[in-house]
Parts: sequence; C-alpha cells; structure tokens
Amino acid sequence: MAGEKAIFITGGGSGIGQAVAKLFAARGWRVGLADINAAGLEATAAMLPAGMATTHVMDVRDRDQWREALTAFTQASGGRLDVLFNNAGIAIGGALAGATDDEIDRIVGINLVGVINGARAGHPFLKATPGSSLVNTASAAAIYGSGGLALYAAVKFGVRGLSEALDAEWASDGIAVRVVMPSFIDTPLLDSTVSGTNHSARQSVQAAGLEFTPVEQVAQEIWDGIARDKVHIVIGKTARRLAFAARWMPGALRKQMRRGGMR
Repeated sequence: MAGEKAIFITGGGSGIGQAVAKLFAARGWRVGLADINAAGLEATAAMLPAGMATTHVMDVRDRDQWREALTAFTQASGGRLDVLFNNAGIAIGGALAGATDDEIDRIVGINLVGVINGARAGHPFLKATPGSSLVNTASAAAIYGSGGLALYAAVKFGVRGLSEALDAEWASDGIAVRVVMPSFIDTPLLDSTVSGTNHSARQSVQAAGLEFTPVEQVAQEIWDGIARDKVHIVIGKTARRLAFAARWMPGALRKQMRRGGMR
C-alpha cells in the first residue's frame, strides 16, 4: 500500500541483507529483496510476513537490471523508496601480488561499481520520497587498510568516499546518506578462501582472536543509524577500536598492522 515505508536491499539473500529485511519487515516496511542468488532470495522472502516483499534476481554490475528492479519495486510500493540499502558484496583476501585478474575485476565490479550503479539508479526514486536515505555497506577495512585485505580495503574505502561525497551532493535533495562500517560479521562472506592459502576468512578471524558481531546487532544499529545525523555507522568492538586508533594513534596503528593487524 502507498502509505507503507519501503526499503530496497541488495545482497538480500543472506547475511546482513537478510537480517535488515527481517527487522524492517517486522516494523511494517515493504521490502524489495535483490540478489544474484534466486534460492537465497526465496529463503529470505519466506522469513517475512506474507505480502511484504518482492524479489528481484539481479547482478549489481548491470545498470539496466538496476533500473528495471527499482522501477518494478516502486510500482509495487506505491512510488516510495524510503531507503536504498546498497549492501551486495563479495570478500577476497590475500596479498595483492597473488590476486588474479578475475578476482580484481569481480571485487571492483561488485563491491564498488555495483554501489555506484545503485546510487545513480536510486537517486530519482529517493529524491521523490521525502525523508529518504541511501545506506551503503563498507567495512572496518574502510577505516584503515590491513595487510592481506588490500583489494577489499580499496573498494570499501571507495564506498566510504562515495558516501561522504554524496552526503554533501544530495543534502539539497533531502536524501540522507549513511555508510556502514562493521567489524567481522559471521556471514557467508567469511566462507571465501583467502587467496594463496587453503583456509577461509572465518578461520583467519578466529585465529587472530577477533570477535564476530551478530547480524541482528548490525541490523539494529543500521536502523538506529539512519535516524542519527551522522554519515558513519561504525559497528562492533574491533571497528570502534580501529576508528579510535586511526584518529588518535596513527603511528602506533601502522606499527601494529605491520606486525599482523588488530588484536
């Protein structure tokens, strides 16, 4: 119905996207779920109240698919797009020197160009909805780059920079912009194998003694963060420690990263 608020979520088939969909739907929002994984979309949709969600199988690298999905969703939502949650992404770890051309093209295409595509396609719909927000998922890797995460840090810094710039550009259009910078979340992204090794990103996090932040906490902090007048939504103990060190102890942080990262 036209009076319901509406959120469109990429990466809605699992992880943070799924948790955000569940939280917003439980609070009466209409939800558009987008993902390249059709089975994941259907699984998420089945978790939501009947009639509250539409599903859109799409590749965020494809600009035409973006336009088609948002047009279809806003037709179903009565023209509303209160929040565009640009969340789809992949994880690739390992040293830059060992990365393949395909790995570089995929992570830049999905994690950075895909977010840019979403912002461009979503702008007219957000501008037409009073009080709307663009929310982009970055990472704690966008606070300070870590060895072994060069590609991931590069694209997430790009998402952070894009978000900060759009906060300025879109203020006159009445669109709030937020960038989410969580520390490690136990989602399927951590199942990816670290380049040049035979272990997963999850195993690397566990070996470093770092904490996982529950996806439900991330969803709640995104909900709360949209209402606050701050661009950055920093989530999790590791992310907050990293932000503090980057601001107040950059020299010590650099030495720590050279020794093997945050502890």
